[in-house]
Amino acid sequence: VQLQASGGGLVQAGGSLRVSCAFSGRTFSSYGMGWFRQAPGKEREFVGAIAWSGGSTSYADSVKGRFTISRDSAKNTVYLQMNSLKPEDTAVYYCAARPRGGSDDTTVGQYGYWGQGTLVTVSS
Repeated sequence: VQLQASGGGLVQAGGSLRVSCAFSGRTFSSYGMGWFRQAPGKEREFVGAIAWSGGSTSYADSVKGRFTISRDSAKNTVYLQMNSLKPEDTAVYYCAARPRGGSDDTTVGQYGYWGQGTLVTVSS
């Protein structure tokens, strides 16, 4: 499995950004997908997840109501739409994959495949 994250950048507080993760190497529809982030000097933390079936999602409390995960099987891509961004959302965002993963897979150790990360910077 190869994961390629893209779409990061600089945005002002209150703005929106969508990051993408292109999946290749296996059957995308058989994998649950997660988004994590890591700010400087902090541990990598869960942001959200979408089940392999696409039927369910989950989010960290810190982003609930502002971020939305979706997947497009035709493009083998998972998206993270981020609205109402805050300076504390600044981090490197990583996508991850897990075979037959569910939306309740919220820990780093549950995912065996990782993208390279894309930097999101939110200015105040």
